[in-house]
Amino acid sequence: MHLTRAASVQFLRPIFVRVIRVLDWPTYDGWLWIDGYELAANGDAVARRSLFVMSAGLIWPGSPAPPARRPTTRTPVRRGPVRVG
Repeated sequence: MHLTRAASVQFLRPIFVRVIRVLDWPTYDGWLWIDGYELAANGDAVARRSLFVMSAGLIWPGSPAPPARRPTTRTPVRRGPVRVG
């Protein structure tokens, strides 16, 4: 996970974190505690940290992009008289 100032003001310098778990500690609405390892540039874990972050500011690198929607073509429906009774 990539943490920037969008997640919390504590990240003046953005960091990458490997998340272990989301902690169930009480927080404000829209915020959460995560437990994980801070990663170095080469991907090695350098420190274990518990971080208080805003869930709306979390960036998940490598997450798949939503599939592109293909335009749909409609086939006209043939309409005719309806028999009643």
